[in-house]
Amino acid sequence: MKKLLTIAAVFTGIISFAQEAGKTGELLKNEANSREMQVQRTDSFQKTNSRDQKGNGKNTNTTSGYRNPSRNTGTERNNQRYNWNQNYGYSEVFLRIPEYGYFTVEIGNQSITNDSGKFRFFDLSSGRMPISIYENGYLIYRTQLNVRNDNRVVLDFFTNYGLYLLDSYPVRGQMYGFNEWDDVWNNPYANGNGHGNWESGNNYASKVMDSRTFDNFLRTMDKTASFDKDKVAFINQQSTLNYFTSKQIKTLLDVFSFDEQRLQAAKILYPRCTDVTNFYIVYESFDFDKGKKELMNYISGLR
Repeated sequence: MKKLLTIAAVFTGIISFAQEAGKTGELLKNEANSREMQVQRTDSFQKTNSRDQKGNGKNTNTTSGYRNPSRNTGTERNNQRYNWNQNYGYSEVFLRIPEYGYFTVEIGNQSITNDSGKFRFFDLSSGRMPISIYENGYLIYRTQLNVRNDNRVVLDFFTNYGLYLLDSYPVRGQMYGFNEWDDVWNNPYANGNGHGNWESGNNYASKVMDSRTFDNFLRTMDKTASFDKDKVAFINQQSTLNYFTSKQIKTLLDVFSFDEQRLQAAKILYPRCTDVTNFYIVYESFDFDKGKKELMNYISGLR
């Protein structure tokens, strides 16, 4: 009995200190020397020489480029508060920019800069958050994302067209795209096997509007959007929530008066098409060959 009580006491002690800082794990040596830890980097962080409120060229940094000597001096600090259980929801955002250029993407409090066109954001809080896109340091796009908990949002950005929400997937069981980056976009664009989302077994067919819903969609667009540019805006907004068949897309394009806006709408709707093998019927909606060829070239560039 005494032995059991001893084991129980030890086990309780382990639980009590399991999340006490410095009690678990291997401490890795800090290889920075004390002087390095005290000097502020003025090349990439706050400048040490700054102007005061009156505009005088005066050094307003009272530490002269050195950090507070009471911190990080190697001495142990007591009463440090730790937050072990931050839980604000978990979401991911994958953004592709298939263009040459040096881009920075900021989502919430995270930022990624590169010229690879691949931007993967993990550990995002769920909910509504801002997304900003910069090219060579200049802001070129800003909007809001509605990111659901335990979901990954997949986006495409084109400097000449804008930001497109391709789809949202449950995080659990999803590949992370480190070695299969292109496959992340195969499902929305239906490029994985050349048969389109309808036949690929991704169950997108079940998300297509039924005939009654589509008729209501068409009627609402006709009532609320009198001009072609307004129809494009309506389709751009609503297409992120729906999928369409090639026949439905053709019907939508037929209501446009001019090929210029018809082409814009077709580019928006193509990623939401469930049977891209039948997409050829959409070309019949164009009045001139120029629009058809532009759409063909656009789709070829996505493959």
